[in-house]
Amino acid sequence: MSKRILKRYLPRGLYGRTTIILLLPVITLLLVVSLVFAQRLFDDVTQQMVKTVARELRLVLDEPEGSPVADALEIERRRVPEADMPATDSYDWFDISGVVVVRELRGYFPELTRVSLSDSQVVMLYFQDEAGVTELIFDRRRVSARRPYQVLVNLAFYGILMTAVSYFYMRKQLRPISRLAEAAEAFGRGRHVPYRASGALEVRAAGNAFVDMRARLERQIEQRTLMLSGVSHDLRTPLTRLRLSLAMLDEDEAAPMLRDVVEMERLLEGFLAFARGAHGAEPEPVDPIALVRQVVEDAQRTQSPVSLIEAHGAGQIALRAENIRRAVENLIGNAVRYGTRADVSVTMTDKSLRIRVEDDGPGISPENREEAVKPFARLDPARNQNRGTGVGLGLSIVLDVARAHGGTLRLGESERLGGLCADIVIAR
Repeated sequence: MSKRILKRYLPRGLYGRTTIILLLPVITLLLVVSLVFAQRLFDDVTQQMVKTVARELRLVLDEPEGSPVADALEIERRRVPEADMPATDSYDWFDISGVVVVRELRGYFPELTRVSLSDSQVVMLYFQDEAGVTELIFDRRRVSARRPYQVLVNLAFYGILMTAVSYFYMRKQLRPISRLAEAAEAFGRGRHVPYRASGALEVRAAGNAFVDMRARLERQIEQRTLMLSGVSHDLRTPLTRLRLSLAMLDEDEAAPMLRDVVEMERLLEGFLAFARGAHGAEPEPVDPIALVRQVVEDAQRTQSPVSLIEAHGAGQIALRAENIRRAVENLIGNAVRYGTRADVSVTMTDKSLRIRVEDDGPGISPENREEAVKPFARLDPARNQNRGTGVGLGLSIVLDVARAHGGTLRLGESERLGGLCADIVIAR
């Protein structure tokens, strides 16, 4: 429990945690040295100085009043009224050596009545006897070290100086890690940020490994796209010949085969859309509310039961407009295929963009939602396949588009309509 509470208040970034690792031993060392120094200076040294002065004070007290011994020892001795004697010992709360002075003087002089250190320049002692009150005054520097704070100030100054130097050096060493993280995050969002490995050997090794991995993934995506593009080009020619041949037959006889050709073309377009993926042109500032409203209006023109029920927020966000359009169209297509209506909503905040599509269909059970977003997944129990056909690429394309924008696809149950609720959530 204590670890969880402590973890909540610790910094989450690399700079913050490294700063704590740097400052913690420095501060601990300064505290230990300061405490040891204070113990030696304010206790041992003060005890030795008080012991020396105590001998002189005893000598002055043993001599009769008016003796030249007090002047020789630079100790002022005089009689004062009892009213001038303070009611209690007095010293400042921050006067560490003053506590030691009072304690040691009372140890050497049991008859000592009061000690006053209210004036930081002198020490005033009061002895009361039958003849009255005797006041002894001498320089405070005789029982306390001069400028005791100087060593502490030097420790603090050089500690801060060395910490600052270490921090700037540490920042220089951590910058390559930050650049690597930025390049990796940008690649995860489908952007290619120029990156060159630098820094320590371990960071360079990680950077070179990332560059190699990025190059392999880009080559793989390019090869996949080229392969499927070539397949589509090769298949379009025989499909076109089939269309022409079917056009020569009777309409009733050719209709079933023509539907098969149309289905093959539709499947081919689905494969190509998946092959192209979500990586294309660089993201550009787009108004997502206007984009989704246009998609809904296009769907309504095809007599699809779609409506934009909510749109909150304003502004623009860097998006690949065509990819987002394709993802929203896929969600709307699934919603109207397996349900009787689709409700679309868009919510923009300072931190995120959420595009939600809900339907009143059978939905997808929680245990099948992870499987539903996999390529070529067909969930017959969860979705009524008699209402439409597909190759199982719709949700996988949507997930690919969301991830390319640094977001995700969330599937749940619609509280309003009872069917599937699909959310595209993208961080701003």
